[in-house]
Amino acid sequence: MSEAEYELLLDVVRTAIAPEPETDSMARLFSISHLPKAANDNHGAWPLIPFPDGWFAAC
Repeated sequence: MSEAEYELLLDVVRTAIAPEPETDSMARLFSISHLPKAANDNHGAWPLIPFPDGWFAAC
């Protein structure tokens, strides 16, 4: 790889990782007309199913 090709590669990488111009994230958040529906929306909470006797769970 020549030095010119290396410099071109560095320019491409710098462009790819350059930070985006600062935007007002709160204004962008409130400009959404409606919130997207969750992919796991089951229309209500699931019932509690207890563990069988002698079974335990820990987080």
